[in-house]
Amino acid sequence: MNMTPRAVVIGSLMILAAVVFSVVIMPYVNTSKTVPSEIFRSRAPEEAAGRAIYIANGCVYCHTQSIRTIDWGLGAERIAQAGDYIQDHPILLGSQRTGPDLSQAGGEHPNDWHTAHFINPRFTRPLSIMPAFAFLGEQGIENLTAYVQSLGLMQADKRMVRQNYWKTASTDAYERGPEANVQWLHNMVPKGWREVPNPYPTTAAGLARGHKIYQDSCLGCHGPVGDGMGPAQPYIYPPPLNFTILKDRGISGGILYYQIMNGITGTAMPYFKRELESEKIWDVGNYVAVYFINQTDANAEPKGIDAAYEP
Repeated sequence: MNMTPRAVVIGSLMILAAVVFSVVIMPYVNTSKTVPSEIFRSRAPEEAAGRAIYIANGCVYCHTQSIRTIDWGLGAERIAQAGDYIQDHPILLGSQRTGPDLSQAGGEHPNDWHTAHFINPRFTRPLSIMPAFAFLGEQGIENLTAYVQSLGLMQADKRMVRQNYWKTASTDAYERGPEANVQWLHNMVPKGWREVPNPYPTTAAGLARGHKIYQDSCLGCHGPVGDGMGPAQPYIYPPPLNFTILKDRGISGGILYYQIMNGITGTAMPYFKRELESEKIWDVGNYVAVYFINQTDANAEPKGIDAAYEP
């Protein structure tokens, strides 16, 4: 075949047509048949306004909104489906996880946690590299929060109902005073956990690990001396727990472990079961017990066989 100008033009047009058919027409034909998923719902106006803020500030460059089958290790509860995004233009799947995936972020935290987080992410996540968004102003932060709380759609709505229910209960307990508040918090921990002491002995290495974890994860809310007066405190209600009031109130290593592991829904206290393995939760709990509550049940009875590496 001679490479004539006519052959070059016709060949180029044929290649272009094949590319357009493969990349544009076929995907359009397929996606036009997409039906809403079982969690789909339309977004409210304030959520749509928050989405515009999310796009304008480039949040998609650091946060994905899609969980794939290979992502189960992230603690995901649901694989993304095409029908989740049927009204999203553009679809904000993202490709970078500099920050956490947000596809099911709605209802993971109450609104006041997000307020503190957007004003300055270091208030709630001391190691965060996310920029501060205080410049958005009160309305902008409210809209952005509404959008994030919508991620997960109908599943997020269920989580928000749960957050709001426990927000009312935790606020009522806090406003009845420290004694009633501590009693309520302890009663929310299953009885078996309340009777379990910290199984690890108090060692310099364990306390050092606990100190590091506290600085990395807890400092922004509970403050450097555990009095609940961290930089996030002005934006959170009920405010972070003041650990120093827990002395002689029946606190156990098991109570601290359970509340660090599972969080306290309705409050700004998040769960850490997907971030910290077991020993780190025990270590930071013991650090809090030793330095802020001034009493610890570490390595007390009842206990089983010590692990092979323990002193």
